[in-house]
Amino acid sequence: VQLQASGGGLVQTGGSLRLSCEASGITFAKYDMDWYRQAPGKQRELVASISRGRGVGIKYVDSVKGRFTISRDNAKSTLSLQMNELEPEDTAVYYCHAKWGNVDYWGQGTLVTVSS
Repeated sequence: VQLQASGGGLVQTGGSLRLSCEASGITFAKYDMDWYRQAPGKQRELVASISRGRGVGIKYVDSVKGRFTISRDNAKSTLSLQMNELEPEDTAVYYCHAKWGNVDYWGQGTLVTVSS
């Protein structure tokens, strides 16, 4: 099983980035998917979640509501996170996470740095 995250980088305040997470080795549509992030010196935080299948259940942490959009493409086994209006506080390593019952998997993380 592999969750390959990509799309991180350095961006100025107010800029945008789109993260992707390509899954292999799992039946992607069966899994609830999440994006987490971990800033330096802080605990890992759940940023956004999307439910299995058609992904009709979506949740965001309050700090990103209205700026971030999570989506999934089951045909491509890909999870995405569109991040707009980025702020320095969004600087973190972003991880994708897959969960199905008691089974879960983590990606390797992709670094997002927002300069002020």
